[in-house]
Amino acid sequence: MSGAGLLVASLCIPVTVIPGITLLHNRPNPREALSLLASALLILINLGIYRSLQQGQTLAWQSGEVLPGLRLELAAEPLGVLFSLIASTLWLVTTVYAVGYMRAHNEGNQTRFYAFFALSIACVMGIAFAGNLLTLFLFYEVLSLSTWPLVVHAQTERARQGGRIYLGLLLGTSIVFFLPAIILTWWTSSTLSFTDGGVFDPDTSPLLLAVLLVLFVFGVGKAAMMPFHRWLPAAMVAPTPVSALLHAVAVVKAGVFSLLKIGIYIFGLDQLGATGSREALLYLATFSLLAASVVAMRQDNLKARLAYSTISQLAYVSLGVLLAVPDSITGGSMHIAMHAFGKITLFFCAGAILVATHKTEVSQLQGLGRQMPFTMGAFLLASLSIAGLPPTGGTWSKWYLMLGTLETGAWLLTIALLVSSILNLIYLTLIPVRAFWPSAAGPRRMNEAPIACCIAIALSAGGCIALFLFPQVLYQLISPITSGGGMP
Repeated sequence: MSGAGLLVASLCIPVTVIPGITLLHNRPNPREALSLLASALLILINLGIYRSLQQGQTLAWQSGEVLPGLRLELAAEPLGVLFSLIASTLWLVTTVYAVGYMRAHNEGNQTRFYAFFALSIACVMGIAFAGNLLTLFLFYEVLSLSTWPLVVHAQTERARQGGRIYLGLLLGTSIVFFLPAIILTWWTSSTLSFTDGGVFDPDTSPLLLAVLLVLFVFGVGKAAMMPFHRWLPAAMVAPTPVSALLHAVAVVKAGVFSLLKIGIYIFGLDQLGATGSREALLYLATFSLLAASVVAMRQDNLKARLAYSTISQLAYVSLGVLLAVPDSITGGSMHIAMHAFGKITLFFCAGAILVATHKTEVSQLQGLGRQMPFTMGAFLLASLSIAGLPPTGGTWSKWYLMLGTLETGAWLLTIALLVSSILNLIYLTLIPVRAFWPSAAGPRRMNEAPIACCIAIALSAGGCIALFLFPQVLYQLISPITSGGGMP
């Protein structure tokens, strides 16, 4: 298959299984087998794209003109390939988990869940391989719309309220900030194509660049930069597999990925580092990083605590973009993968606890380690990864982010990263510590979640360790980004 064919196939595979999933609504085993088959095939396609990129091949596709001078473009570059591999791998793992969770929890509308999940993954592939801002914006907005039915899955008033906040904030930030930023970029540079070194001339107005950076940072609402973050806790009304999708596979990763891509290929690192509004946005990201951690410590609801943890972790990637040096870009790119595996494990564990014990509050988990030792052990491992401690992958992404702050002489940001990691350690690892603490109360018998859930937890937790042992695979993939050789 040609390079262009591989790119188109990565978008088409998730879409083509949606009719089959819908037709098999009364036959859950074939329906879920079709989802698993599609996710496995997508992994193979993305591995083919990865191999082609490593061999130096150019993978690109263009449509006809949508408007004069504007086309839809797909292109494979290292950051997009990284994102596509993470999303396709975790689509498979999350589908395995969902089979156990959705059945054990007697969730309704399961066919709709699998269908919109597939559509969301297709949008993620479009974002990952977007060759210009027009293509990125199109798939970015369809992703918001395609995940909304998943957020309101329960169809309760609380779910609908959460869905209104979710869609209102994401579409609102796109219309008010993101779209004007794209129009201004076209007006200023006469191109929307992602380009090594950026698209703006050296004599572009510094004020215009400062305004554009603010518009892009706030416009990419999926990155959950404060004060446009409330959609993320509101979306926690969704079932746990949806929460895992939002936090690890699709939505929030699409946000920080888009910021990275815009920073690297629209501004360029040199011009981004000299942009006037960058420093103020850096400190806003630092505030988000610390404030969300403090709020997370106060949440008794387990999913709410994990939601605010995600807001904090997304700020790490935003910080990496805004520092605009090679080490910080490396750290931010790696953190997309590290956080994905760590956070999806935490949500899988939260769902397993709900299915097995019907408990949702942190204060209810005392002594649960005897009942669910596998689940709570995986929770501890994933917590270490989020905090950035060995033997987990989060160690390396935070290491490079720390080097980025030192490279720029931003000592205050270095301290903020250290403080935040300590807070991560406290509000996450205390949960499994309390669970394994001896308690006279509660059952002592084993009561783990269904086997499908446990298999998914083992795979994602194993990923946290694998990323620690083999970080060079990620580093070699993304190293061309910082050397100006990313886009074909």
